[in-house]
Amino acid sequence: MTSDPALETLFLPLERGEVACAPGARVLFSRARAGAPLHPLFEAGLNCEQSFAPDRDALTRAGHDVVAETDASGFDLVLVLPGRQRQEARAQLARAVSKVKPGGVVIAAAANTEGGKTLEADLSALAGPVEKLSKHKCRAVWVRVEEAARDAALVADWAALDAVRPILDGAFVSRPGVFAWDRIDPASVLLIRHLPETLSGKGADLGAGIGVLARAVLERAPKVTALDLYEAEKRALDLAERNLRPSKDGVRLTGIWSDVTKGIEGPYDFIVMNPPFHQGGRADRADVGQGFIRAAARGLRPGGTLYMVANRHLPYEHNLAEVFATHQMLADESGYKVIRAVKAKGR
Repeated sequence: MTSDPALETLFLPLERGEVACAPGARVLFSRARAGAPLHPLFEAGLNCEQSFAPDRDALTRAGHDVVAETDASGFDLVLVLPGRQRQEARAQLARAVSKVKPGGVVIAAAANTEGGKTLEADLSALAGPVEKLSKHKCRAVWVRVEEAARDAALVADWAALDAVRPILDGAFVSRPGVFAWDRIDPASVLLIRHLPETLSGKGADLGAGIGVLARAVLERAPKVTALDLYEAEKRALDLAERNLRPSKDGVRLTGIWSDVTKGIEGPYDFIVMNPPFHQGGRADRADVGQGFIRAAARGLRPGGTLYMVANRHLPYEHNLAEVFATHQMLADESGYKVIRAVKAKGR
């Protein structure tokens, strides 16, 4: 099992007896991730929230029930692994404080390089003085939430920090925490410039984000009849579906909340993608993009075409040569490369 220092640190207050969890306690684990500590500590009563498909799938395989987000509250204990984006992280902490019952405990943990150093100040601002411990270059903080100490106004203000809002002069809606949440990233801009008007038939956008590439396809290629949006982060997929409603014009759009590296449907006439190169705190992860390439090759019809963009230094060419008949670089600018690949007609 891959090491997960933040997850291991999150459970230390329970393992060391700093925080008690009585049998039958109602426990919410927000942004939950699978790992060895989960099963022995919570035989029952664990409610897992996770909107990121690979983590959702790992939790499901471990035997946990998972939802993207729960409306329930009044938990005895809330565990949370806040995201790296500051506004989203503060909203997650505020939500945790609002979900726990009076006298219940909130525990949060993060790597020191990904917000761990601000956890203490943020959680104490919401709910009063906290306790803390450090290990694995991570920090865990916890607080027993009493109504007298809880800052209800700040909880409400911070809970709204990751709310959906218009961006780019109202062209899209987005929210903090999703990829490139308040802009169109330069790699996507470059790929959009090289998408042809001749795209037609049924296509797919792998890693659709908030729908930037998909909208460009719909606006540029009038012969597209259907477009499937694959996205691992449900918060982003929900935004993409909203952003594309004005551009449908009879095109059948389908949102698919899934881990692309585990395979896609099809067959597709074309695929566009800007695959992620970071996951779980690790950057320059070529394996994720390579998984996207293999999935694209399997999902395309014979003779189907892939248009993708990637960081220039990521080693995708060998992978492309293995699963496509031909591939060519269409652009190499500002640290990014756009590649067109065609699947063999007999495969």
